[in-house]
Amino acid sequence: MTEIADGIHRIESDLGPRFMCQYVVAGRDRSVLVDTGLADTPAAVIDPYLERMGMEPTFVLSSHADNDHVGGNRAFHDAHPEAIFMCHELDRRWVESNEALVRENYGWHAAYGFPAMPADELLASMSGDSPVDVGLSGGETIRLDAYRVVEVLHLPGHTPGHIGLWDEHTQAAIIIDAVLADGIYDRARNKLIPPRYYDLQALRETIDQLEARRPELLLTAHYPVLDRAEALEWLAIGRAFIDDVERAVREAPAEERDDLWGLTQRVDGALGPFPEFMTELGATVREAAAH
Repeated sequence: MTEIADGIHRIESDLGPRFMCQYVVAGRDRSVLVDTGLADTPAAVIDPYLERMGMEPTFVLSSHADNDHVGGNRAFHDAHPEAIFMCHELDRRWVESNEALVRENYGWHAAYGFPAMPADELLASMSGDSPVDVGLSGGETIRLDAYRVVEVLHLPGHTPGHIGLWDEHTQAAIIIDAVLADGIYDRARNKLIPPRYYDLQALRETIDQLEARRPELLLTAHYPVLDRAEALEWLAIGRAFIDDVERAVREAPAEERDDLWGLTQRVDGALGPFPEFMTELGATVREAAAH
């Protein structure tokens, strides 16, 4: 947990064999917390850091609807009732409803013969439904003081309404899970979880947008802090991964392309293996097979 750039704080904690991060961007007058983690993350990790730093976030920005990013929303809302919660309108249904998130974001592929996701476990990882005060579309600005404004970036692909922040003051892009390179790794650098993308064209446009910004810092939820050179290389890896998924799908026998579960296993064998949440690869494979 540290201030990694002027006014940008990275709050890192363990998430099984990997880690997850939330961020606070603080100006003189206001601050914004990006994500709340899981159900116990606010009390165990975020609040102790905020108290130590003497900060009280004005805004809470939910980057996207995954349990390790919005699972602490209810708990943080209860502890900080004055905070203003925001997310993109396209993810709002899942951000506000734990049940909808689990059923629709994690359970959609059961109809294709995929193994069922642990719904009860996923629900237990979140602290309850929590309302969103402000729906966003991207392009909005948040004024933190007279001299500092951050811009909301719409970064779709991983989810339709994934958003991040651009801080002109530090030339930092906080992108959380918008691009997931060639997968999420554990702390020992073993490949663990595949990238999940619902829209590959949107993902390519997200990568283009980030490359055009040429950020001095690229800040994610599950990777180390990346400087400009590292960021550009990492984004290129993200683009190459979806190219590789599309190639693996094209090379599959024609009789396998209508079996999404079988096709996903084939792609996992070619590009993984991904030992955790391999079923998440299904969305990316489905997109590749559709084009």
